[in-house]
Amino acid sequence: MGINKIVATNKKAHFDYHIIDTLEAGIVLNGSEVKSARLNKINIKDNFIRIIKNEAFLFNAHISHLSTTNSYFKPDEKRSRKLLLHKKEINKLFGSVSQKGYSIVALKLYFNHKNKLKVEIALVKGKKLYDKREDLKKKTLERETKIALKNWK
Repeated sequence: MGINKIVATNKKAHFDYHIIDTLEAGIVLNGSEVKSARLNKINIKDNFIRIIKNEAFLFNAHISHLSTTNSYFKPDEKRSRKLLLHKKEINKLFGSVSQKGYSIVALKLYFNHKNKLKVEIALVKGKKLYDKREDLKKKTLERETKIALKNWK
């Protein structure tokens, strides 16, 4: 496996959700959206994935226009984008979402070793407010211990 070039990450997802399972999916893009992705003009902060008629779609992912794009063909920046998954993977995700009450979100977009844009999606469960507070306490404690160890020498 080669090195993956990460284009966009969803840092908020790690704070808001418990990540249960992750998958890699392809994504269907139009026109100059791939060029925009290469220039890191993507925001996936508040995205979510829905399964509609046995197909997975990514919602609320913002891919900006390029200034060099044709003015007559500019796809909607926030349109829903189809994800390419195997039928078994879609059925597994759909079962978990419908029965256990999980959600599906995109964690990051990256170019794989074959130079194809891929999406890392995750099956997640929402965190409660006290879980988020505990995570913040752990992070600050770890940060303080690192600083203390650094200054100890």
